[in-house]
Amino acid sequence: MANITIRIDDKLKQEAENLFDELGLSISGAITVFFRQAIREGAIPFSIRKKTAEEKYNEYFTPEVVKEILESEKQARRGQMISFSMAELEAMEEGKIPQKAIDFLNKYKKAENKK
Repeated sequence: MANITIRIDDKLKQEAENLFDELGLSISGAITVFFRQAIREGAIPFSIRKKTAEEKYNEYFTPEVVKEILESEKQARRGQMISFSMAELEAMEEGKIPQKAIDFLNKYKKAENKK
């Protein structure tokens, strides 16, 4: 029996331990399975490649994200959105509310109260 020592990120190790535990494996057992499968196939037993642009797009633009984008678009058409410059956003982090934000909120509240 041989020992192997590796260095790995703590979070990654914990996530792997949790997964392998759910699968009824120890880390040692999972690595042994990986080695046996690699030897059996004569290769890494899974694809190692960059994601295509389409895969990246589909991963990011889930149906939920697309729904939110479409809702935001509707809000923008109804005038229910406001944009800020980077300077205004930085000022807001310091607790300074731009006047256009106050005006927008007052206008939006009045419209909501009329409903």
